[in-house]
Amino acid sequence: MSQKLTTIAFDADDTLWHNERFFQLTQERFADLLADYAERDHLADRLLAAERRNLGHYGFGIKGFVLSMIETAIEVTDQKVPASVISQLIAAGQEMLQHPIELLPHAQDAVEALADDYTILLITKGDLLDQERKLAQSGLGDLFDGVEIVSDKTEPVYREIFQRHGVAPDRAMMVGNSLKSDVVPVLDAGGWGTYVPHGVTWALEHAEEPVGRARYGRLEDLGGLPDLLAGLH
Repeated sequence: MSQKLTTIAFDADDTLWHNERFFQLTQERFADLLADYAERDHLADRLLAAERRNLGHYGFGIKGFVLSMIETAIEVTDQKVPASVISQLIAAGQEMLQHPIELLPHAQDAVEALADDYTILLITKGDLLDQERKLAQSGLGDLFDGVEIVSDKTEPVYREIFQRHGVAPDRAMMVGNSLKSDVVPVLDAGGWGTYVPHGVTWALEHAEEPVGRARYGRLEDLGGLPDLLAGLH
């Protein structure tokens, strides 16, 4: 086991299992439903603005996404959106909340390979009930020594989590697909951040890659994580 690291924390959505692609598919459906009222690109911009505006009200997750779609539909139709469209948007959100969990390649193997030598945490943000459902269906729940479902991922949040689990930040690594949420704030807290890019990333999760920072790493997939850690002995 690495002498430097004692704790490995994983993000959940689009790090361990697929998530963002379901938002993209629903957004395509949203654009189809409102095709008579707005161009796709304009509608996408309006929806993103609504999501950004509403983060402080609804937080991250499917429910806030659906409410932002409904709000945008009302706005772009000058409050004339048919009730049938609202009904279909609600149904689309319910389908998202019931979608089966599909693990990403190497996710289970990576977590299992490290579970004996490290304290393994799950740190994810979003709707509490939905994240609990996904973890339960993932089959990975028993591998984690702790699960943290938070409203947002910031430097103070990570510091508080590490403190609560009795680990100094410089002995903890966060692994995830979001530079903004999973990597940069952990580096700022004094920890290690490993970026595992996902093919689809929500626009509000973009950040500049912290190339050159001593505790920053990048992997193409989770399959390389055990070797990365072995190299830190």
